Amino acid sequence: MPDAVLPIRHVLPELLAALDRHGCAVLTAPPGTGKTTVVPLALAEAGLRVVVAEPRRLAVRAAARRMGVSYTIRGERHVGANPMVEVVTTGVLLQRLQRDQELPGVDAVVLDECHERHLDADTTLAFLLDVRQTLRPDLRLLATSATADAQPWADLLGGPVVAATGSAHPVETVWASPPRPVAPPHGLRVDPALLSHVAAVVRRALAERDGDVLCFLPGVGEIAKVAGMLAGDVEHLLQVHGQAPAHVQDAVLNPGTARRVVLATSVAESSLTVPGVRVVVDSGLAREPRTDHARGLGSLTTVRVSKASATQRAGRAGREAPGAVYRCWSAAEHERLADHARPEIALADLTGFTLQAACWGAPDASGLALLDPPPPAALSAALRTLELLDALTEGSPERARVTERGRRMALAGVHPRLARALLDLGPDAAEVVALLSEQLPRDVSDDLAEVWRTARRGGTGFAARWRQEAARLRRTTAEARTAANASAATERRTTAGLRTSPTTDALAGTAVALAFPERVARRRGAGYLMASGTQAQLPDNSKLQTAEWLAIAIADRPTGSASARIRQAVVIDEATARATAGTTTQDEITWHVPPGERRGDVSARRVERLGAIELTATPLRNADVREAILHGLRTEGLLTWTKQAKDLRDRLAFCHRARGAPWPPMDDLIALADQWLEPELSRARRRADVERIDVAAALRRLIPWSERLDVTAPERIEVPTGSSVRLDYSGDQPVLAVKLQELFGWQETPRIAGVPVLVHLLSPAGRPLAVTADLASFWREGYRHVRAEMRGRYPKHPWPEDPLTAQPTRRTKRNAP
Repeated sequence: MPDAVLPIRHVLPELLAALDRHGCAVLTAPPGTGKTTVVPLALAEAGLRVVVAEPRRLAVRAAARRMGVSYTIRGERHVGANPMVEVVTTGVLLQRLQRDQELPGVDAVVLDECHERHLDADTTLAFLLDVRQTLRPDLRLLATSATADAQPWADLLGGPVVAATGSAHPVETVWASPPRPVAPPHGLRVDPALLSHVAAVVRRALAERDGDVLCFLPGVGEIAKVAGMLAGDVEHLLQVHGQAPAHVQDAVLNPGTARRVVLATSVAESSLTVPGVRVVVDSGLAREPRTDHARGLGSLTTVRVSKASATQRAGRAGREAPGAVYRCWSAAEHERLADHARPEIALADLTGFTLQAACWGAPDASGLALLDPPPPAALSAALRTLELLDALTEGSPERARVTERGRRMALAGVHPRLARALLDLGPDAAEVVALLSEQLPRDVSDDLAEVWRTARRGGTGFAARWRQEAARLRRTTAEARTAANASAATERRTTAGLRTSPTTDALAGTAVALAFPERVARRRGAGYLMASGTQAQLPDNSKLQTAEWLAIAIADRPTGSASARIRQAVVIDEATARATAGTTTQDEITWHVPPGERRGDVSARRVERLGAIELTATPLRNADVREAILHGLRTEGLLTWTKQAKDLRDRLAFCHRARGAPWPPMDDLIALADQWLEPELSRARRRADVERIDVAAALRRLIPWSERLDVTAPERIEVPTGSSVRLDYSGDQPVLAVKLQELFGWQETPRIAGVPVLVHLLSPAGRPLAVTADLASFWREGYRHVRAEMRGRYPKHPWPEDPLTAQPTRRTKRNAP
């Protein structure tokens, strides 16, 4: 459709008026209506110098080419015929804002595709709103969205929503779910049956419809597999993703005479218009980042698209004429999709974002105009990482300050971790950092040094992009080192101890270890232990299997696995590990339970560690092991409790219940260890020493000096026969277990410390006949029943009618005196 009749033309007057009146606005328009290319030129015609920020490099080139204007992406600059408009990535715009917040020479900024919620775009908008509020109230801001849900953006910007209604042409929906159930995506895995079905739907669409076909798949791997299935069936097949070579991007934007099938990731969802497309085939899948902040591991995972994303994809089919979208799922499944995809700030590693915010003066992101705040756990992990990299001073988030080193890292145009390696090692590391800053080709070796050697040989599109990025990083490093002359002492401190070698492997290993010090790993068992404490595994066929030490560049954690999976690593030696990750030496005195054992013992060692990796250990002599033994007492008991010790503990516990202070409680004896386990505790060095302690003798130290235990809680009590019977204090009240005949004549229940004794009246055989705390009541009411039942069973024993006047006895009738 010619630009002159695009739907966006109808709202240009309203849009320009809104920007003049409010300075900010949100433009909503369906895909293909001209918002990306028509609006910037209209602003330029109004005399404004415009910067258009796109989330992806592919979209930057496409938009600039269509408008005939300049563009800038990382490492590449092109000057167009129209000097009033420049298209850049949001990352490039962030760099410019950090260098000069006033953006001299810019009158208006258009943030395109803001609905995609890329982290750089959210950050850029927050910075621009700050600039507009404090430095440039004349700066016009326009956020454009392909979805109608724009009110939150309007509230954030403080401007109106201008809507270009309707898609360019109607799009018919065809529900094309698989004939048989397929497995849901798991991690990066996509059921091959679904990919076969997608290929079949592409063939169906080619047979049923005219025009080019745009097929959405979650990633490069799936694109390659479906391309293999369609080989021979399609005359012109293109594979489009963020790392696609320039000639492929050109071919996508230039329809030829042959019918095309374009297999694409989400890059073509809304920020890239592919001419000639009349049909969209949607797999319904996309890739999202996932970050394990506790382990410092990131990965991509396959997810179902949101309804909003499905709408964007479908709109590609109606860009130039009526079209159709074949959705590889059912209408019922569609209703269960999420309305919108989650924003990147909620999912991603926030280290780069936090460094940008810190350079802006807000390390905790407070005060930034963000649609969604950063998750506290992710922000905390990012702050810790930046402190480790010497990019931030230590302290609470609101008090942390970016260092001069941190500012140089932020301007390097790569992740702060990679910037650290670049600044410490200089231009020699540019090629390694360039490898790590680009998405590596599929199926490359897991040995990063080998990947480096392969890239140097050239001959591939990746190698060309890598060389371009390496050249940019060399220039960046040279500029940073020139700027660092004033802080040379800091640089010497940071790189002290590094012994780099000109060899590929050594330099690559040092660079990776500097960037990811917590991923320095040492062999342990069948895998590796990283300095972070996480176990990691190499693929079974890895050439790195024999290495003792690795610097791990890329690792992820498969869903449901406790161990990390090593994707890219370099062999290093222990000296490199020590110099880059740093070591600590400390005395470790613990209660140690060996793996697989239930019993522990004292461990007192001087240990040198590299994070969680133990390097050396020396036994400590005469160490204070008291806390370790107390831990063993709490967790394993250790003490040998004889019957005498248990009885004494029960008596003391009763005294506390009955009288309170100064009798101590017995429910947490370890808390009272100072009062009763000295000096035995001071002499103990290991488990066996504690097990030999005379617990009964030690417990007597808890008897208050002003009290007498035998008075408050006597061990025994005399009954009418003159027998001295032991009391049981293990229950809530003292228990006296005695034969019934020995209590004849005893009318009142005895009391201990004011508590009635619970009397267990026993048969001649020692079995309980009755339990009572009121003997007088028993003699009156209960004894008759007991007598009637027992006199026949035990005829040799006395069962008088009146037990209160009978002679108490321990003997039978025959042996009675």
